[in-house]
Amino acid sequence: MDIRLIFNPVERTPMKVACFMSGSGTNTRKIIERSEEGDSAYMVVLIFTEVRDDRLTRRGEKRCRAKDIAGEHGIAYECVDIRDFYRSKGHRTRRDLSIRPEFDRMVLGKVEPYDIDVIANAGYMSIMTEPLLERYSGRIVNVHPADLSIMEGDERKYVGIHVVEEAILAGEKELRATTHVVRERVDYGEILVRSEPIPVQLPEGVSLETLRQDKELLKSVVSEHQDRLKERGDWVIYPLTLQMIAEGRFTLDGEGNVYLDGKLAPKGFSL
Repeated sequence: MDIRLIFNPVERTPMKVACFMSGSGTNTRKIIERSEEGDSAYMVVLIFTEVRDDRLTRRGEKRCRAKDIAGEHGIAYECVDIRDFYRSKGHRTRRDLSIRPEFDRMVLGKVEPYDIDVIANAGYMSIMTEPLLERYSGRIVNVHPADLSIMEGDERKYVGIHVVEEAILAGEKELRATTHVVRERVDYGEILVRSEPIPVQLPEGVSLETLRQDKELLKSVVSEHQDRLKERGDWVIYPLTLQMIAEGRFTLDGEGNVYLDGKLAPKGFSL
């Protein structure tokens, strides 16, 4: 069994982190803010994005703030635009994952010179494939807006992009955010840290059946819970996770098990 620390601080310190992002970068900002505190054991040395700086939303705003954040903090910035890549291959969308490894090899070429220890996917919207997953095996982490320890049979119940809505409509009484290792199967990597529980609070007099029938109300309720989960979940546990990794507290055994401070921790560390 190949048991190893995600990062070994005995070998060098601080731990070098690359933040991968595709949008506004709120998680990236929180990660950087923590890295600038006096007791931080990690530093962000690179911000990478697959969204070109001049791409705009329908409102005419910047689609991605990676370059701005990098400039504000004096951090290196790299970009390989995924839309440009797919168009160069004759594709109008990026749905065809069969050519994604070629794209990820280009990304790898941009990242490797920075001697990265850990990649933090901070709102990175592109699925990663073998070139990155193999090169940084067990050293890519992500934050997910659901409690990945909740199971439905042998499968994780809340995976994908609509999990806050799914959890609310399923009648869950509380929500959590989870940091986890990124593996080939999306949202199925090892659990590292789970946030404090965020109570599900429906408007007075509103039932789950009402939410199912009123799409606009459902959208509003989900958005409010997502905001609270990000503030009390993502923004808390993601910097904490990186600090704990940098301190050498997480070990993986290659068989899906996580050890925290040397002890088996199936659900990681819970706040």
